[in-house]
Amino acid sequence: MKLRKVIEFIIEKLIFLCGVASILFVILIFAFLLKEGISFFKEISFPKFIGGRYWYPISEPPQFGILPLILGSLMVTLGAIIVSVPLSIAAAFYISEVAPIKIKDTLKAGIEMLAAIPSVVLGFIGMVTLVPWIKKAFHLPTGLTALSGSIMLGLMAMPTIISISEDAINAVPKSYKEGALALGATRWQAMYRVIIHAAMPGIIAATMLGIGRVIGETMAVMMITGNAAVIPHTFLQPVRTLTATIAAEMGETVHGSMHYYSLFAIGIILFVITFIINFTADIFLHRNRR
Repeated sequence: MKLRKVIEFIIEKLIFLCGVASILFVILIFAFLLKEGISFFKEISFPKFIGGRYWYPISEPPQFGILPLILGSLMVTLGAIIVSVPLSIAAAFYISEVAPIKIKDTLKAGIEMLAAIPSVVLGFIGMVTLVPWIKKAFHLPTGLTALSGSIMLGLMAMPTIISISEDAINAVPKSYKEGALALGATRWQAMYRVIIHAAMPGIIAATMLGIGRVIGETMAVMMITGNAAVIPHTFLQPVRTLTATIAAEMGETVHGSMHYYSLFAIGIILFVITFIINFTADIFLHRNRR
């Protein structure tokens, strides 16, 4: 009996240490970004950095405006959410409420396989299939546009949104649906007037986590969006995102230069945005569990 209590005590402490280590790693990552990025803000003001319209870090004089990068990231993210959210919620409802057991298991396995495909592979598939199609369909000089990135990132976000939305729908007490049916509602009315409202916090959390997945994506978006650091006006223009800028330029910068520190400053902005999104999603998830 004593041995069992000792083992349980050790396991509890190990789990506690793992949780503390995770928090510590996040703090250390932010501290590292802050240490490297703070040197940049000593030379360039924060409003000028955020609101600058031109990103020419190696010109003379260099210009470090990330407004085109922020707008590019937001445009691709918005397009991806428009593509993925309706399809994902519909798929989650079909899997949870409509599909027979065999079809449900097959669909869930397929969704898990889609989540396991490396982003660089999806980017390559988009580059050889989606990009030429968009170029031909819209008569553009190039198919490397924000629309290409939005569609591909929407597909990449779908497994996350579907899985969490399905869990939220399954968490709704069966008595809600049974009560609606008993009062004369049809199956469809019970789904969209009762179940979807009860599961809404979890669905919103799934959407927020999908946004976090999209805004942090690097390789796929770098391959199919054109990487043009200009302010976009439509989805049919090339764009460059924050993540693609860091990935494309970090290997070419001189250590200790302003260009080098500016990429860490972009990392700070990206870290803060991602943290806010994940924190908001966590709030909605806890609200759903209550």
